[in-house]
Amino acid sequence: MTILDSRPETPGEPHGSSTTGSPGALITEAGVSMAAVQDLGSGRGPSWLDEWLQAHGADVVAWRRHIHANPELARREYATTELVMTLLRSAGLSPRVLPGGTGVLCDIGSGPACVALRADMDALPLTEATGLPYSSTVDGAAHACGHDAHTTILLATGLALATAPELPGRVRLIFQPAEEVMPGGALDAIEAGALDGVDRIFGLHCDPRLPVGKVGTRVGALTSAADLVELRLTSPGGHTSRPHLTADLVHALGTVITSLPALLSRRVDPRSGTVLVWGAVHAGEAANAVPQDGLLRGTLRTADHDTWTALEPLVASSVESLLAPTGAGYDLNYRRGVPPVVSDEDSTMLMRAGAEAALGDDALTGTEQSSGGEDFGWYLEHVPGAFARLGVWPGEGAKRDLHQATFELDERALITGIRVMVHTALAALA
Repeated sequence: MTILDSRPETPGEPHGSSTTGSPGALITEAGVSMAAVQDLGSGRGPSWLDEWLQAHGADVVAWRRHIHANPELARREYATTELVMTLLRSAGLSPRVLPGGTGVLCDIGSGPACVALRADMDALPLTEATGLPYSSTVDGAAHACGHDAHTTILLATGLALATAPELPGRVRLIFQPAEEVMPGGALDAIEAGALDGVDRIFGLHCDPRLPVGKVGTRVGALTSAADLVELRLTSPGGHTSRPHLTADLVHALGTVITSLPALLSRRVDPRSGTVLVWGAVHAGEAANAVPQDGLLRGTLRTADHDTWTALEPLVASSVESLLAPTGAGYDLNYRRGVPPVVSDEDSTMLMRAGAEAALGDDALTGTEQSSGGEDFGWYLEHVPGAFARLGVWPGEGAKRDLHQATFELDERALITGIRVMVHTALAALA
């Protein structure tokens, strides 16, 4: 497994410490030249998992740091895909690349029962500002959402499962590209057969608000559907001294900006967590000229699946009614994004059992529903499953949020994530 380049350590700092930002070389031709991070679940078994983590804990950290330093944007995850393929093949497994050239599927074990475990691989289009010795080496790309950790956790989970004397069924690893773009790379994976024969699916996401060693679960909606609303308005244009001779485009935009969110709040169940927020508006240049075109963009989110399916026609009819008196022309582009992630009760109980077996009952905690989107919801349109939040906060210091250039994580979470995924798969196949 010595396939990566080496990186220099930062002088004067501890070698391979268990906290975020610990320095250390990656993998050299002679092997791993750094220490493993602390295993918070050490001794909880099964014995083959304990042995694998003891032997390869340093590899796990090295793989994550390599992926972190070499981020790749959506549907360009070629090097990350090659790394995953190479390491899985080294364990005697038979992975295959998705038709698009990035993303990997791989089955472990045999039998009719099949549980899927999923990780996303893509980075975000922003510049890292952590100052870590293994910071992104790619301008304008950074793993600021923890996908480097997700990929590493699933990779190590697969390699550990491959050493099990016997599995009670099959575990399918889904390394998914393009989670950060709409409608999401989950659709690519599903189209390629990722869910064929799968009974349940599970996933983890880094949570910088939870301490390392904690796993947050929730029955029901965990994230929201996230759709894009784009409205282009047109007008003959004219002079602001004679608005009655044209269609006042800016006034029409303002009508939609203020009235559409208010109207939706009266047309959908307030318990659904539905919210429309505008993020961009563009129209005109001169103060005394009515512009001929304008653009309005925003996101519409809801935690309720039934509401999500009804939103597009509701928005279309509402926009038509609001703009009719203004005389402005319009073109509405409504792009459905991702469905909400809704964890069913049985799958959530299995994931809780996996987390408890992996880390003890103190590891379990609840978690709140988020308005953020996550394309794991596409898998749950086809099979039952559960999604959980993995604590990555060291327990002290700032809690740097996801999608920030300063996002960091405690690398001990890599090991806790592996243990949770392994035990969840075993619980689901039992």
